[in-house]
Amino acid sequence: MKSEILEVDSLRWRTARRSAANGACVEVAPAAGTILIRDSKDREGPVVQYPGDSWRAFLWAAKKGQFDLECV
Repeated sequence: MKSEILEVDSLRWRTARRSAANGACVEVAPAAGTILIRDSKDREGPVVQYPGDSWRAFLWAAKKGQFDLECV
């Protein structure tokens, strides 16, 4: 993957609609065909970058319940 410097402050960050009011969430932003993820409590902290296809596969699996914990 080609390394690019992204101005993360200028991106359109968003949190989940059902995120907690305490700010314990992650934020996501699209950038150049990828998805960036950061901690909403530490906006100056590290940013993780995933290819768009990987992010879409993750969302699909999450919607199908593949990451749900089984009740014991």
